[in-house]
Amino acid sequence: MAFAVTTSSSSTAISGSSFSRSKSKGTQNGSFKVILDRPRTRTHGLNLSQRRSSVKPLNAEPKRNDSIVPLAATIVAPEGAEVVEKVEVEVVKEDYEQLAKELENASPLEIIDKALEKFGNDIAIAFSGAEDVALIEYAHLTGRPFRVFSLDTGRLNPETYQFFDTVEKHYGIRIEYMFPDAVEVQALVRSKGLFSFYEDGHQECCRVRKVRPLRRALKGLRAWITGQRKDQSPGTRSEIPVVQVDPVFEGMDGGIGSLVKWNPVANVDGQDIWKFLRAMDVPVNTLHSQGYISIGCEPCTRSVLPGQHEREGRWWWEDAKAKECGLHKGNIKEENVNGNGNGAVNANETATVPDIFNTQNLVTLNRTGIENLVRLEDRKESWIVVLYAPWCPFCQAMEASYVELAEKLAGTGVKVGKFRADGEQKEYAQRELQLGSFPTILFFPKHSSRPIKYPSENRDVDSLMAFVNALR
Repeated sequence: MAFAVTTSSSSTAISGSSFSRSKSKGTQNGSFKVILDRPRTRTHGLNLSQRRSSVKPLNAEPKRNDSIVPLAATIVAPEGAEVVEKVEVEVVKEDYEQLAKELENASPLEIIDKALEKFGNDIAIAFSGAEDVALIEYAHLTGRPFRVFSLDTGRLNPETYQFFDTVEKHYGIRIEYMFPDAVEVQALVRSKGLFSFYEDGHQECCRVRKVRPLRRALKGLRAWITGQRKDQSPGTRSEIPVVQVDPVFEGMDGGIGSLVKWNPVANVDGQDIWKFLRAMDVPVNTLHSQGYISIGCEPCTRSVLPGQHEREGRWWWEDAKAKECGLHKGNIKEENVNGNGNGAVNANETATVPDIFNTQNLVTLNRTGIENLVRLEDRKESWIVVLYAPWCPFCQAMEASYVELAEKLAGTGVKVGKFRADGEQKEYAQRELQLGSFPTILFFPKHSSRPIKYPSENRDVDSLMAFVNALR
């Protein structure tokens, strides 16, 4: 006689020779089929025991006695039945690429409902204290129980801490905070100071204060929900699916493929997120009203101006393609990252993307052209030149303004040019042209050899014109 145990339905059924049971709270990344045949000639109680799966809460409290496969299911074989003892465990993995295709056009509410239904208490929302509060609102609207965790780096804005408290009270929840290891933070600060990230990149600090605490949190889960959107960072997030096997972190079962990552708002435009928040009267971080869009730690976050991309307020001293703290490192393709661990773009980066700043009123300078312009001490005309990379989202964001500037300056005695300064030209541009990050704008006065760097982050046409008029 064969007894089958499955975990795919939400009800318990016993009929003759079969027993099926599952929990509605969630399932591993696959399904288990356990078939037992045991030879007996007398009435006998059969005890099925499966490996206990310990779920460690994010706050590292003692383990719960939860398990995806029932810990013990006891059934009784009929009198005189012959049962053959045999144990087989068949694991069928879920095809998350196919699931992502099926949910590609689904609403965030539908995606989150699916995630919570599938993983129950083994999934949690990662909350940064910004507009990703929309995830909590969506989870609340499903009517299902949900968990929320956040990384307290110790360097967040006071407004963000106040916002955490507001969210807890609004939804009647307790956010599960994760903190960095005090010894690691102490060692970093004592050896390199409080602001080393301004000098050698943000990755080391983020690794201590964010990535390692996140890794500990995710080891207590089978899935997590993030607020990533494709339009947040075209350089690193343009291809994220709505659900995927996490390419970097591991879940409670350990090993590659043990953690599922849900990105329910991947296909949602940032403006639509804000329309949703206003329509549902969701509380938001007060920093947003001060010009902050993307919000992280206080030393590494600033407000942005009209026309700037939202990620330009994060780690503004670094290249656009490096603007990931490590929480979503899997978004950065290996060929675009060098070996220094800082997520910086390779010096030989030559991304094959369409060129930008294309207009007949604008001069394209090659290496020889820019070198000649730098060497001239008595120019016939003034020049304004943008050092750019066509893949850079911040360069893309100012394209319309710069093209309009070129049209306005046509025939005025000021030439408008562009010089592509990534790839093989980047080292030269950093050494000779004051390149810090893309875009960098230089003005070459008519009677001076030294170019003047545009100091503002405001790249609308009026601000650029004011800069030119002040110097020509």
